[in-house]
Amino acid sequence: MSWREEYRDKCMSAAQALKAVRSGDRVWIQPSCGTPKPLIDALVARASEVIDVELVHMKTLGEAEYTKPEYEGHFRHRGLFLGENVREAVVAGRADYTPIFLSEIEGLFETGALPIDVVLMQVTPPDAHGFVSLSTTVDCTMTAARCAKTVIAEVNDRAPRTHGDTSIHVSQISAFVETSRPLLELRTEPPTEMHLDVARNVASLIPDGATLQTGIGGISEAVLRCLSDKRDLGIHTEMCPDGVIDLMEKGVINGARKSLHRGKAVAAFVLGTQKLFDYIHENPSFEFRSISYTNDPFVVAQNDRMVAINSALQVDLTGQVCADSIGTKPYSGFGGQLDFIRGAARSRGGVPIIALPSKACRDSVSRIVPVLEPGAGVVTSRADVHYVVTEHGIAYLHGKTLRERAEALIGVADPRFQQELEDFAVRAHYLERKTATYA
Repeated sequence: MSWREEYRDKCMSAAQALKAVRSGDRVWIQPSCGTPKPLIDALVARASEVIDVELVHMKTLGEAEYTKPEYEGHFRHRGLFLGENVREAVVAGRADYTPIFLSEIEGLFETGALPIDVVLMQVTPPDAHGFVSLSTTVDCTMTAARCAKTVIAEVNDRAPRTHGDTSIHVSQISAFVETSRPLLELRTEPPTEMHLDVARNVASLIPDGATLQTGIGGISEAVLRCLSDKRDLGIHTEMCPDGVIDLMEKGVINGARKSLHRGKAVAAFVLGTQKLFDYIHENPSFEFRSISYTNDPFVVAQNDRMVAINSALQVDLTGQVCADSIGTKPYSGFGGQLDFIRGAARSRGGVPIIALPSKACRDSVSRIVPVLEPGAGVVTSRADVHYVVTEHGIAYLHGKTLRERAEALIGVADPRFQQELEDFAVRAHYLERKTATYA
């Protein structure tokens, strides 16, 4: 049988394809812009027919209807990185959160520690040789597909075909559901003036020829806007946003001085809009790889002048970074923060950065805090932290004492909170007396 005949034989409706999911199965859902919404909808429609189906994924887009109270007992979500569509369910106890480095997720599939029964994913139509592309989102999905018993693919003729380790043959897929729909997009708000103030401080640490890792959010997008005067930048990241497009078109990002994958923007997935989907389509400047590769600190460290830019919810006066929870309430996840912080720290000329606004909640609270909230998770330890950047400046902590850390962090806190931070530091004996002066 030719691959074309095999493909046609495996094409079916979403309702037919999702009959393969049985009670007790563990299902991997491709996340980000690759979220296969028609397959998810067809699975939810079968809720009354199944019990104890576990849905495993990172941040997906769109509604996560299966986390609603009425589906308890039928579906339960296991979150490896939480988006806003599942947070409430996790906090309420209807879904679970697993703290884990993204670089280690695929190892759970491969070792059988977290076996996957069914994969739901979105792909391009097959090429002339019978290979489909995972399009916008390789992440952990390629490995999940290689390990799972059943692989169900939404074949979306509007999905961009991408380069790198993105291809899988039709013979390795159990069922195909053909669609033609716009991909789910992540539209971000324009950076605020505060974001730009933080970003300008971050940009001052980025040398020409640097390789960048950026995260999600206003600060990351703002940093990209502040790099037009740089030369020969590269990309090695888990997530690639819309903001890289202008810099690539201007020649600022060209990968010309990368020490690993020269000339290529390496990423595990993109998270953005149709503009980005159009840009990566058949674009050989991009190389998509699995997260176990992109986020491996030993791989990251092979990039000279590696600049890792990550954010935080809180940083305490000793340098501990909370990025995945608000007190005891899970908020997002470990993501790639520590993978890249450690990789950049071991890179020749590397710059590991934690960048955050100095205040939150409509400017009513400080993000530089005396101690983390009770129950808050430490994503990046104080021994791993090098640069902490706010709109008020740059604090360098690596190799510093508790006294030196407290002084530096108070110096980049919002001025209205500096006195109370200093008072605490004195009581905690970080500072012996109130002698520090802050800008």
